[in-house]
Amino acid sequence: MEQQAPRIVVDADACPVKREIAETARAFRVPVLLVASYDHRMEAADGVEIKQVDRSSQSVDLYISNLVSAADIVVTQDFGLAAVALGKRATVLSNRGEQYTNETIDYLMARRHDHAKIRRGGGRTRGPKAMTDDDRRQFQQKLTKVLEDLQENREP
Repeated sequence: MEQQAPRIVVDADACPVKREIAETARAFRVPVLLVASYDHRMEAADGVEIKQVDRSSQSVDLYISNLVSAADIVVTQDFGLAAVALGKRATVLSNRGEQYTNETIDYLMARRHDHAKIRRGGGRTRGPKAMTDDDRRQFQQKLTKVLEDLQENREP
């Protein structure tokens, strides 16, 4: 059975590392698919395809969920989408380069649920910290390592 070539599928609505993804993917000759709602203006580039979907709150996640396969690398900050992609055996990274795994996703989903309960009860929780240049470098280093690992493990 022929192994499918990897591609990077990006939940692009609020992704702050699109440029880093495109640069790294070009170096490895891996195609990129940016999926975003029509509310976001995006431009295709060499090796980068754009798919724009309906602006409803789950359209991007549903599109990616239906598309993703085990060969893909998914970049998202959405824990629900990450869980679905992991279930399809894809590699999943956050925008900061954290690799989601079956071992960590349950904790992250439970924490998200707990924070939502606090907010519904009138409490406050902290949002994500601002993205820094170090965060961008860390993401790019992690994506490079994932692509190197995939390249080494592919059968000729």
